Parts: sequence; C-alpha cells; structure tokens
Amino acid sequence: MELRHLRYFTAVADTCHFGKAAERLHMAQPALSHAIRQLEAELGAPLFTRTTRQVRLTPAGEFLLAEARRVLDTVEDSVRGVRRIADGRLGLVRVGFTGTSAFSHLPRIARAVKRDLPGVAVEVHADLLTPAQCDGLRNGGLDLAVLRPPAQGEDIELHTLEVEPLILAVPADHRLAVEPAVSVADLRTEGFISYASKDSVVNDAVMRSCQAAGFSPRREHEAAGTAVLLALVAGGLGVAVVPASARALPLAGVVFRDLADAGTVELALAWRRDNDSPLVRSVLDVLEAALAPQPQASEVSR
Repeated sequence: MELRHLRYFTAVADTCHFGKAAERLHMAQPALSHAIRQLEAELGAPLFTRTTRQVRLTPAGEFLLAEARRVLDTVEDSVRGVRRIADGRLGLVRVGFTGTSAFSHLPRIARAVKRDLPGVAVEVHADLLTPAQCDGLRNGGLDLAVLRPPAQGEDIELHTLEVEPLILAVPADHRLAVEPAVSVADLRTEGFISYASKDSVVNDAVMRSCQAAGFSPRREHEAAGTAVLLALVAGGLGVAVVPASARALPLAGVVFRDLADAGTVELALAWRRDNDSPLVRSVLDVLEAALAPQPQASEVSR
C-alpha cells in the first residue's frame, strides 16, 4: 500500500463518486477505479459497494477512512515540520547570558522569538562568563551568546548590542548615597566587592578606571554573580562598580549612583562564524532587529 492509494481512496470516500474523485485528483476515472480495485485486492476486503446509482463505504471502508485520514494528516504535519525546520522556523535554540544581561536582555529576546518564530523554543543558560560562552559556541553547547567582549578567537562573530556605563552600588546608609555627583576618585578609601572570576570583563574595566584615578581598588569581598554581589553591598560589606543594567535588580538597602568617569563595558550578541544552521540564522535575523539600539526621545523629536 502506498500513500497515493490512501489519497485515492479518501477522494472517492469523500465524494462517493468515482468521476468526481477522478476530477479532484486530476486523473482518468478508469485509472482511479483500477487503483481502488488494487487496494481492495491487497487488503482482501471490499471498501465500497457500487451500484449504477450509488457508491457507498462498506464497514471496512469506514474503518479505513478514519485510519487513512489520520495517516495522511500525520504525513502532512511531518512535511510541514520538515519545511519549517529547513526554513529555520522550528526547533530549539540554546542561548547563553553573562551576568546582568539575563535581566536586561532575556525578556526582550524571549518575546521577540515567541512573536516572530513561535515554533522555536529558547533554552536559557545564565550566569556564564565570556570565556565559557565562547567555549560553548565552539563545542556546540550553545547556539548564541550574549556576552561581554573581547571574545578570543577569530571564529566568533559579534554584533554589538549596547555600550553600558559602569555605575556605583553603595549601601543605602553610605556617605556617597546622597552625594549629587560621584567620581571614581571618591572611592579611593572604600572596600570593594568584586566578581569572583579572574576572567571578569567588569573587574578589568573597574581596575582600569581606578588606576586612571590614581589608585588600585581594595577588594574585600567577592561574589559569583550580580545578585549576591548586590546582597553584600546591601549588607554594608563594601561598594561595587557594576554595569548599568544592574539597575534591573532593585534591592532594598542598595542605592545606585552614576559614575561619570568610570568607563564602559560592551555587550554583544555572539555566534560561531561557520554555524550554517537555518534556525540560528533565523533567530539572528529576528534578534538583530529586535535588539537594535533604540533612538533617544530627543532624537525622535528631531
């Protein structure tokens, strides 16, 4: 039995007329009648009762009709699924996030993919440092990454999402919490809470800013991630210089202050340059549009 036999059979069953079914199938009526007789012979049971006035399904034919529709629907679903996969519109994409990018960019990414690619599921890998994300892109553990450059190696492609200023996080009762303006030099005598990893891009940027202000930061505590780091600040154990996206993590007892001379850190969307997956390309197209920098209100008014 072939799929075409099931299609022929359902056409006759739907119309109860060999001539009309043949027209629907764009084939000659004798050829259709022959195919149905072949199917009946293969199954060993009559599927239709035929008279000069009427064609009706037998009980065996009624059973086969339900099964044939189920099989044909499954085949059609499979064909549509294959085409959507080939078009990059169905599947699972694994995305890594570094630090606060999960709070600032994950909601936008999830919404954009859900809106434009409803057949694509996003698997989130959070709190990954840039080196670990690059390794994940290379070994296939990740498809895309939101990381802080630089990314080592020429096989990683980058699309800049934004350049974030570094800001100050201090305990609510700290002397700098009420100052109208704060500079890096004001932190000379402070104890710092920093990220625990030696590969932290933020730590490196903070070190450069402090050295430019004429001192080296005195690190008193370390934290594996931003949430714990801010909890230590709230506990009065020191101050921290963090990306501006940390404001997305409001915490009682922590006050954020701008630092005009603290420098910036970059955030970028990354993928393996030789990744030719249609799915990854489709998601990239959606995200590059959804995460494009938005014009400021003053620019819009102009």
